[in-house]
Amino acid sequence: MRKSLYAVAGLMIILASCKTSYFTAKDKKTVNRVADWQIKNYSDTLAPVTGWVHAALYRGMVEWANSTQSEKIYKFLYQIGEQQNWGMMPERVYDADDVCVGQTYFRLYDKYGKEEMITKVKDRIDYIIANPDTNPLITKEGKYYRNRWGWCDALFMAPPVYARLSLKTGDNKYLDFCFSEYKVTTDSLYDRDRKLFYRDLRLVNNRDAKGEKIFWGRGNGWVYAGLALMLDIVPASHPSYNYYKTLYLEMTDAIVKSQDANGAWHSSLFDVATYPQPENSASGFFVYGLSWGLNNNLITDATYRQAAIKGWRSLQQYVHPDGKLGYVQPIGHAPRDITFDMTAPYGIGAYLLAATEMRKMAAKKTK
Repeated sequence: MRKSLYAVAGLMIILASCKTSYFTAKDKKTVNRVADWQIKNYSDTLAPVTGWVHAALYRGMVEWANSTQSEKIYKFLYQIGEQQNWGMMPERVYDADDVCVGQTYFRLYDKYGKEEMITKVKDRIDYIIANPDTNPLITKEGKYYRNRWGWCDALFMAPPVYARLSLKTGDNKYLDFCFSEYKVTTDSLYDRDRKLFYRDLRLVNNRDAKGEKIFWGRGNGWVYAGLALMLDIVPASHPSYNYYKTLYLEMTDAIVKSQDANGAWHSSLFDVATYPQPENSASGFFVYGLSWGLNNNLITDATYRQAAIKGWRSLQQYVHPDGKLGYVQPIGHAPRDITFDMTAPYGIGAYLLAATEMRKMAAKKTK
């Protein structure tokens, strides 16, 4: 009953938003409440401080801080960086998940200009490039390989760090290595017919109860948001730019087709009957990717704008009164059932990325 009431309320909000603003003063208050809730509840998360669970949160937080000049968020992120001595998890040198925090270090470097913020990130990437791993993306034991980008999430985690290093140093070796690795992952995991990614090589042949291919919502959200992050940095003159752009445009149509009538996306993009709940880490990343593309004129059709607005309004209806964002799938690699009470830091990161671009889109409309 509660879910149906949320759906009706969400549709009313969506219809109203199309006649008013893409992003209202009320929206801004809600977003700030979400960010505040996560800061207050940060210590409740047991995941490593510099691991991917939090790194995705930090990336959304730093973008929202840049958009609103939030000193509270800047201070929160700066203190984390200092406490970690601007380092990454030391055990897994090659693992893309453990590189992701470097994205936020670079964004804080943009504000504070302290070289120590990015020195260890550069050292880590320089080592990887000098000592490349060439093993297959799946092990002899049938596990996806973590020393390369053997799972689609990795395309969000690591590539933007390589792109930022190229921008900082002027050295294309970072973009070239990244492009080479990116193509290996895409050739292995991208379904050329459906224009979406499988999570990893273990799951390529999996099918749902109807015999259909399974495309995980958040997995494709990672890739799509990561493409927006890359296209924001990679120069158009580099050979990889058109590759990323083509992939972004192909995925855009597939993503819009998988959006439900209420504006949400689901844990399994095309198996809504099995997974009827919205999944807001996927939805946040998709809204971010769509609104980024609209703001940067990579996509212009009204269908995409409508999808972004509907997606944003859908996200807003699942924020608890205290600022907790609900319907975020817990850590995992495949679709699963979730509830309104489930949340996770990476879901808030995706939500804040979406909020940042939707706010920009509203500002452009009023000019």
